[in-house]
Amino acid sequence: MKRILIIRFSALGDVAMLVPVVQALAEQYPDIDITVLSQTRMADLFAGMPDHVHFHGVDTRQQSLREIVSGLGRFDAVADMHGVWRSLVVRTVMRLRGAKVETIDKGRADKRRLVHGLHSPLPHTTHRYTKVLERLGLPVDLAPTPLHQSGTGIGIAPFAAHEGKKYPLEQMEQAVARLSQCGEPVLLFGSADEAKQLEAWADRYAGVQSVAGLHTLKEEMELMRGLRVMVTMDSANMHLASLVGTRVVSIWGATHPYAGFLGYGQDEHDCVQREIPCRPCSVYGDKKCRYGDYRCMNIPPETIVRKVNNERQK
Repeated sequence: MKRILIIRFSALGDVAMLVPVVQALAEQYPDIDITVLSQTRMADLFAGMPDHVHFHGVDTRQQSLREIVSGLGRFDAVADMHGVWRSLVVRTVMRLRGAKVETIDKGRADKRRLVHGLHSPLPHTTHRYTKVLERLGLPVDLAPTPLHQSGTGIGIAPFAAHEGKKYPLEQMEQAVARLSQCGEPVLLFGSADEAKQLEAWADRYAGVQSVAGLHTLKEEMELMRGLRVMVTMDSANMHLASLVGTRVVSIWGATHPYAGFLGYGQDEHDCVQREIPCRPCSVYGDKKCRYGDYRCMNIPPETIVRKVNNERQK
């Protein structure tokens, strides 16, 4: 049986976007043994895969590259979906062991043009992943996860890794207050470090509950699966909700869906964003605002509430 190693160590959202690609590969090539190499904490993303898909978890903060490589066997092919120095070392060793190796094209030049004024859609990250497999002789057909219509409740994940992706908390609280009056339960998602802020909102508004820091990744995804809609930033939670087929209303500031990071299967019409000349100014949201005020996030809370409720009014 042909064996393929697929490498993507981080980040959570990028690994989540790999899931539908691995699923399609497994379904369309049942005779290929597939191993996914990633951080151990990503294991829940690949639960429920076919038996010929194996997850090899590592901790890059605790394990050396020598230890990581020594724990792997031989492979016929390697798909480096990360393109960083760690994956370079792994794929180089695998190439010396006889594997055919292909690496992701991240489209860095196109992304630079995007933030310098050439505003046209770039390939989605899942498309970049499938191109790696195609060069290995394993083309796959992707079908977006259909968004379900049967959920109840509104999920809200108000945090993001970088300042350029964060909607102001004062305005988000106003949105939470308005959505709490819609007659549906509201669940607040976040990390244990963010729990205090979210618990304060839950105490303040009826029908609002914080689940921050209380569940495993798998349990959080199951909670999202049961919701009608999720409200997120351009963040990992957008991708987690997308994996379980939940509609996402996503809020975009310094970044832009055109960069190829929109939740898999989501509708661009559900993106809340200001079309102003200075954005996008960053692909990842990690650059300081040139004006110092993140005016791209000057979005009225009512805009978010209307977007969330549009589906109910149809």
